[in-house]
Amino acid sequence: MAVKNKYQIELPPEVIESMSLEPGQEVRIAVKDEVATITPVSKTREFVYRQVQLWSIVLAVLTAIVFFIVGQVNHAKQIPISGDNSIAAWLIIANAVVGTVVFTAFFIKSRRSKIGAPSERIYWRNFPVIVVAVWLILGLALIGISWLMGQVFTGVSFDLMTSSFIFLIFCYMTNYLMALAAINLNSQMLTTLFTLTIVGGMFISMATNGANHWWQYNLSFLGTSVAKNSWQFNFTLIFSALIMVALIDYLFVSLRQVYPKNWRLITLRVLLTLAAVNLGAVGVFPNNANFHVLHDQIAGFMVYSILILIIGIKWLLPNVSKEFLVASYIIGAFLFACEIAFQVVGYLSLTAFEIIAFVAAFGWVILLFQKIRELIDGREVVVEIPLKIQVIDEQK
Repeated sequence: MAVKNKYQIELPPEVIESMSLEPGQEVRIAVKDEVATITPVSKTREFVYRQVQLWSIVLAVLTAIVFFIVGQVNHAKQIPISGDNSIAAWLIIANAVVGTVVFTAFFIKSRRSKIGAPSERIYWRNFPVIVVAVWLILGLALIGISWLMGQVFTGVSFDLMTSSFIFLIFCYMTNYLMALAAINLNSQMLTTLFTLTIVGGMFISMATNGANHWWQYNLSFLGTSVAKNSWQFNFTLIFSALIMVALIDYLFVSLRQVYPKNWRLITLRVLLTLAAVNLGAVGVFPNNANFHVLHDQIAGFMVYSILILIIGIKWLLPNVSKEFLVASYIIGAFLFACEIAFQVVGYLSLTAFEIIAFVAAFGWVILLFQKIRELIDGREVVVEIPLKIQVIDEQK
């Protein structure tokens, strides 16, 4: 006769409330390095993860079949790993599209399934911005991977069947990662998207205007009509602002559950949103002759909003640490010193001042987002209880 043991565990009401557990719900206890972690068992969430595996491979197979059929139609004997009509070219075009579709579908599914996914805290109004940001970052990543393949495997080609198999593997990996990203989208990922978008866009704009010696003018030159591909710079600012608004929405929706109706956090949210709006407006009104004065005013307002945030963060952010306060005041003093060095002393050029001020302000905003995440994710319930295990034997 087989003996099956059933264990029961009683949890304090505080723990049950913080984990949003329901009566009779199963939990999984994982023990590692003398630390036990209790995780709710969600049948719906496990079903979603099984679907991630299923649809990732199904869509990868279908895409690889299309790749194979096109190769057959074109009578391709050997497929190069890079270049025109290559594995890398298909990787960029097909995977960017299919990967984005997978991300979109699983984001919507996790948003509607009520499985406790982080995506439930993201407003639908921010959804298009997030999808476009994911598509852009995925496209850039695939371009980078394809370039690396071309550098490492110069002149390498494979027969059609082998090429289809290699393409299938890349498709599956891309689909799987995009599906996982969709159902686990959180503030950390949004911060990463924000950082990659603004930094990547800036560097691309700088690189494409290197021959124009943009640094002899100012950073805003990259968005003027004189600059090459100025739309890249302006689009980066506008799109980064939209991602920043989405991130602010996500963080403060989560924070409202911990600190409901807190006027200080409402003020902090308004100031951060104003900074994001100013960032986008700098791209909407580039430093051309028609908008020169307005552009400078908007850029000034953005700097002032960051300085107000730095000065008032002690009162606006609950439980702010001394270390963060010290770092904030150091950055604020540094920004003020740069302003004096530029406006009064004339030591810094306009380009140097803009770059230094942008990096310092951007870095501080990222630090602030990290501190807000700690208020949300760092909340823990600690209850000391005596250990008592009850074992129920069921004879079969």
